[in-house]
Amino acid sequence: MTAVPEAPQAASVPSNGTVDAQEIAKFSAMAAEWWDPHGKFRPLHKFNPTRLTFIREQVCTHFGRDGDGQNPFEGLKLLDIGCGGGLLSEPMTQLGARVTGADAGEKNIKTASVHAAEQGLDIDYRHTTAEALAEAGEQFDVILNMEVIEHVADTQAFMKACGACLKPGGLMIVATLNRTARAFALAIVGAEYVLGWLPRGTHEWNKFITPDEMRGLFTHAGVQPGLITGVSFNPLTDKWSVSGDTAVNYMMTATKPDSSKVA
Repeated sequence: MTAVPEAPQAASVPSNGTVDAQEIAKFSAMAAEWWDPHGKFRPLHKFNPTRLTFIREQVCTHFGRDGDGQNPFEGLKLLDIGCGGGLLSEPMTQLGARVTGADAGEKNIKTASVHAAEQGLDIDYRHTTAEALAEAGEQFDVILNMEVIEHVADTQAFMKACGACLKPGGLMIVATLNRTARAFALAIVGAEYVLGWLPRGTHEWNKFITPDEMRGLFTHAGVQPGLITGVSFNPLTDKWSVSGDTAVNYMMTATKPDSSKVA
């Protein structure tokens, strides 16, 4: 099993309340491997097609876009919070969105910026946090909040900042892990200790969030919970797919009310 690289100093992490310095240092240490489909982020590369399909369907449905069009996200301002190395930011840009990729890990942003430049993609990558963006009054039509919230120090403050960054009428999509015994067995014991898909210590079970808790976080943040779908892995096909099983991984949408459109 591949050893985890030495973690960088946390001094480069923005000083905002919901940032967990140890979590940021952990992922920054692996930043150079973001785009290696066989490296430590192999599970995300495997997961990406499923979440990209879900994102495309939900955004096109919400904004009335043609999902078969060449640039269905054209004109939409999108925030990829906790963007890591850009595995979602790049395809969102290719779909036509104006993407801001934000991450509290400076090395992640450097990795993402270099890779985007190599692909000829114009992405606004920033070493910042949701709180800083909210304080600056920035707002977005779409916020992708994928595999992030289970790594922050204060989930309520983090989600409130994300809600503040969402435009009225906008759409937020969250992906995370449910706090169940099966999630502990599969996502931690199985993925980290038995199969070695992830470095040991990547996840903390007590930070996993149940769907009911997520709905509460949405409501407190001023956004309305929407669709929820489970995401399951089939070891026989080595593929992920959406499912009705939310016991381990799930994705959920939320929308922000637009008072200007209320009759």
